[in-house]
Amino acid sequence: MKFVLIGVLTTLLTITGCGEKRSPLESALFNQEGDRIGTVTLIEQSGGVEVKVKAEGLEAGPHGIHVHEFPKCEGPDFKSAGNHFNPTQKKHGLMNQKGAHIGDLPNIDAEAGGMADAKLMLAEATLKDGQTSLLRKEGTSLVIHSGPDDGMSQPSGDSGDRVACAEITLNSEKSKASDPTELNKKQEE
Repeated sequence: MKFVLIGVLTTLLTITGCGEKRSPLESALFNQEGDRIGTVTLIEQSGGVEVKVKAEGLEAGPHGIHVHEFPKCEGPDFKSAGNHFNPTQKKHGLMNQKGAHIGDLPNIDAEAGGMADAKLMLAEATLKDGQTSLLRKEGTSLVIHSGPDDGMSQPSGDSGDRVACAEITLNSEKSKASDPTELNKKQEE
């Protein structure tokens, strides 16, 4: 009986994909020059996905921050990340009465020294399978902008240039684990 129970549990874990590490999921955050400036940690919660952002080297003040539709952070402009993640086809802005993009987040604040440490919530998102999954298809990305998001302007809150980006994929921890400046240091030697 014990062996049957173990076999059933193993089969269920295999079928449901629980072998993939989806939460917590950590990604490296890069600036426009390709330097690693921080981390983004995503944690599945009962009410959505908690987003923890730790960054340095930002301009002091508020910054718009959004999940974008593609897991591509090609600098210096990060346009490769595409538009905001919006699988439910809503309008932009947390203050929009018709609803917001799934990827819309409150602004983060960088201190005078350029450090930002924020904990935010994506209420309708998930790391599990489904339409609002941040990991659907190839994944998504998290982008920090140069200025604050006004919460209403279409299509993206008038938050300025894209200044930092983190790819959100199942392999993000493996592919971006090392400090990108290490390669530069080796080439200089």
